[in-house]
Amino acid sequence: MTDDDLYDQLHIDFLEELWGEGYLSPGGADEVARVIDGVDLTGRHVLDIGCGSGAIALELVRTHGVGHVTGIDVEDPVCLAARQRAEAAGLTDRVTIQKVTPGPLPFADGTFDVVFSKDSIIHIPDKETLAMDAFRVLKPGGMFAASDWLISHDEAPSPEMTRYIAAEALEFAMASPARYAAAMQDAGFTDVELVNRNPWYAEVARAELESLAGSDRAKWEARYGADFIAEQIRTWQAMMPVLQSGEHCPHHIRGRKPA
Repeated sequence: MTDDDLYDQLHIDFLEELWGEGYLSPGGADEVARVIDGVDLTGRHVLDIGCGSGAIALELVRTHGVGHVTGIDVEDPVCLAARQRAEAAGLTDRVTIQKVTPGPLPFADGTFDVVFSKDSIIHIPDKETLAMDAFRVLKPGGMFAASDWLISHDEAPSPEMTRYIAAEALEFAMASPARYAAAMQDAGFTDVELVNRNPWYAEVARAELESLAGSDRAKWEARYGADFIAEQIRTWQAMMPVLQSGEHCPHHIRGRKPA
């Protein structure tokens, strides 16, 4: 681990206990299934951008019949965790984990059948270049299917959103649904679709905060320390107003590269 890593082992362990083993974003396997609903993955080669600690890559292979997943991330701790998870599952022949540096995707044109990402491209500021690069590495007819945390507008964040982003301290680069749609269309994608998941996550986050700050607080503190849990509670408390207002609006994002 380096001082620049956003996800150290403590944060990985905490998020996995909150969201499920191997998951660093909410919803687990059920939300993954919703992101890829209707996409034929059988035998396909999938790029998982921001693979985290690897549960999604294994889920794509085991449950959805993916032929091979290439998972990429930018930090050593999560890449190590993902590799270890693939090895323990005996799936290293179908799951490759690769650490990359931020920037253009290090793959040839037309490499993948599907480009997938779950709540990771929020860390990539240039959504337009991201869309073009995803389009480039897809085969003709390939699909982009992702979820991400969006802001509802293109103006400056509200004071409440500014406080929430500062509390997260995760270098968020939120963009609006309109900006994502334009970036996808300008890159060449067709059948572009965005689905607002704010109503779902607003309820999930409320339950998470109740667990962290309520009757389960002592359990969380025993595992992770009182100071760490107090910091997480402050973050969730800062998040609730922007979820309730709709300014923080997780979305599913879809598009197809023409055949």
